[in-house]
Amino acid sequence: MQAMFTVTPVRAFTDNYIWVLQDGDAAVVVDPGDATPVNHFLHQQQLRLEAILLTHHHADHTGGVAALQQTWPNLPVYGPANISGVTHAVQEGSQITLSFAQALVMEVPGHTLDHVAYYFEKALFCGDTLFGAGCGRVFEGTPQQMLASLKKISQLPASTKIYPAHEYTLANLRFALAVEANNPVLAIRSSRDQALRERDQATLPSTLSLELASNPFLRTAQTSIQQAVAQYSEQPFSDEATTFALLRAWKNQF
Repeated sequence: MQAMFTVTPVRAFTDNYIWVLQDGDAAVVVDPGDATPVNHFLHQQQLRLEAILLTHHHADHTGGVAALQQTWPNLPVYGPANISGVTHAVQEGSQITLSFAQALVMEVPGHTLDHVAYYFEKALFCGDTLFGAGCGRVFEGTPQQMLASLKKISQLPASTKIYPAHEYTLANLRFALAVEANNPVLAIRSSRDQALRERDQATLPSTLSLELASNPFLRTAQTSIQQAVAQYSEQPFSDEATTFALLRAWKNQF
């Protein structure tokens, strides 16, 4: 039986969340783009940093690693092999054993080619691959790779909590409503998340079941999404991969 740990978002920059997993006085941080708010939180909560997990190489996810390694000597840093500061390179199927939990590494390329996610028994830390009601921009990979990565995530248990690295949910919901205006789950989610943001609270974590019901990028096999994309792009529907690519292009312009 896996130990239950708590997860807290530490805010960085304008919309990044650095997730802190903790159990007792042990802490693990995911994607520390900035060391200062992390060290402040650890000091405030009297926590000992045990490890860092990195999802990909972008600076807003890795920028605090060197400073944290200085503060916490011999700190294990797990992540893709090409990232500066990584001490334990991971790949598809790697198992990470922390003092309070175990994680399985999933390769989820698309946003970047080196992108990974960390799957715990009830939680997925997915960086910039999957967002609340959206997905990451396809910078280095292809739309086909991103679609395959999202489909891989979709196979996880529906109750899995989803921990993306950015607070993009409201903007993503506006787009989702433009694509699928008649989806009742979107209307409920939109009003709930709007209220959370008005109170300056996080819309995250989400759940996979909620994403499957309301995130257009996980719903490209649905007729409603395919028809909306065909109408917007003025192209006849061909296949799911084309639908996904056109949907992502639409979001980029939205």
